[in-house]
Amino acid sequence: MSGSFLGDAFGARGAAGQGWPMSNILDAMEQLRTQFEQKTSGGSRMNKGDVRSAVLSLLLEQPMHGYQIIREIEERSGGSWKPSPGSVYPTLQLLTDEGLVRAEESGGRKTYSLTEEGRAAAGDETTERTAPWESATTRDGGRMTALPKAGVELAQAAAQVARTGDKEQVAQAVEILDEARRKLYSILAQS
Repeated sequence: MSGSFLGDAFGARGAAGQGWPMSNILDAMEQLRTQFEQKTSGGSRMNKGDVRSAVLSLLLEQPMHGYQIIREIEERSGGSWKPSPGSVYPTLQLLTDEGLVRAEESGGRKTYSLTEEGRAAAGDETTERTAPWESATTRDGGRMTALPKAGVELAQAAAQVARTGDKEQVAQAVEILDEARRKLYSILAQS
């Protein structure tokens, strides 16, 4: 990304010379978000067997309900992987059908736990390889997950200021983003 990208988006004056056009800022934030997503597409996508492995690993620790499993995977992966209910619940059903997991309903929720066969299978899977969420967070030292996520969150915050802030707040945001850009480039200059 060139230095002029943010400069054009935040420092440029409109065609009529009227300060920072809101549409330029919003377009720039959307472009930034899209670029981060393109750079990481596929980077946080997990293999089909990873949901199964993750579910078995978590249930080896303690019984959980489906949404607990989803939240725990998201938390352990540092937010880089959040499996959908459409992948977790069918996996739980398949594991139940295979006799590896049993479901008990209480309080309107199904809590899943491992059977003896499930404990053996989970133990085999965890000794064969690392947990799937570990590979999601440690891939490239986290470079392909943490930095783009932070960039997207920054872009969202800047877009929010652009949408709802007054002229002074937008000017402050531009100063902060310019300083952040300079600091990021200074990191590369140190190596």
